[in-house]
Amino acid sequence: MDVLKVSANSNPNSVAGAIASVVRNCGQAEIQSVGAGATNQAVKSIAVARGYLEPLGLELVCFPEFSSVDIGGEERTAMKFVCFTICENE
Repeated sequence: MDVLKVSANSNPNSVAGAIASVVRNCGQAEIQSVGAGATNQAVKSIAVARGYLEPLGLELVCFPEFSSVDIGGEERTAMKFVCFTICENE
């Protein structure tokens, strides 16, 4: 599964649509961000994605994790959000 990479300039509504689509089709999505601005956009996107999935009876659940990524030969700490859905009727 591909990782959805979010930057500080990402549009939260666009990322939310991608999150909702990947979760519906694949069962889970991984969102990655590096830096405070990117992490802020990622969290806003997850909140909006919850609203997209709620009318379908799906509750979006997310677990944040730390991850290491190589950017330009330099190791950086990233935030990784693992998101999946549970049925609200369960």
